[in-house]
Amino acid sequence: MLFKGERTFIIRDMGGFVAHVNLPGWLKRTPTDHGHGPLAMVVESILHPGRLIAMHEHRNDEIISWVPDGIMRHEDKTAGRLVIDASHLMVMNAGRGFWHSEETLPTDPPLRMLQILVRPRAIDLEPEVQYGPIPRAAPNRWRHLVGPDDGSAPFHVRNAVDLFDIRLEAGVRAEFPHMQGRDLYFYVFNGSVAVGGQTFTEGEQGLLISGDRLTVEAMSPSLIVAFLLDPCAPVTRKGTVGDHRRTPSPFLARVLKTWVRLRRLWRP
Repeated sequence: MLFKGERTFIIRDMGGFVAHVNLPGWLKRTPTDHGHGPLAMVVESILHPGRLIAMHEHRNDEIISWVPDGIMRHEDKTAGRLVIDASHLMVMNAGRGFWHSEETLPTDPPLRMLQILVRPRAIDLEPEVQYGPIPRAAPNRWRHLVGPDDGSAPFHVRNAVDLFDIRLEAGVRAEFPHMQGRDLYFYVFNGSVAVGGQTFTEGEQGLLISGDRLTVEAMSPSLIVAFLLDPCAPVTRKGTVGDHRRTPSPFLARVLKTWVRLRRLWRP
């Protein structure tokens, strides 16, 4: 079954730093968790030029920084200063504790990116940072960027999650990545696409919880990320961001879904 999620209403504006928080588990008909298996949340982050997010700690989150637009400048005591952009990717495997800062310079373009929070399979693992160039994107072809630490992807997280992206030209169809025993979650970063008889536009998302194959067709030039994840993988829920105590509860999601259904039912 394919579930659709509209653009999130969970927006945190911290003055020049705006986070649109997407919760994959909320897409299900009766949510019981804000995440779905090892995928805790997908945060679309906007950072204005000249904005500094001071040194802060992460624990027990696997954080993928995917930057298709702009430049994100990272600093930590281990790797030093790194620049993440459309040609480079970073994964912070925070483990038992990792400190870093993020910023944009006044001369940098506006930054719009995804920060993807994955739940590790165990708490307090060894912290590490992965950083490097990624293969040049080929139009209309999926690019495999991140996978489990026992897989072949160029970057890894410590659980059963694979990340892909694709730039689709208008009118082009492509089959989503598929793997036996994995669910599919996708997020439309730019453009408009048709999937399973439904239209998904910028900021909208889908969750397929079956082994079926699924095709996407671009109605306009589109940029999409897709995740294959094992919903039964062992996970921890101790992440300082991915499972923060202030994350809205699944009960709120159920109430909102009921309200939306009733509103549509009684709409003239």
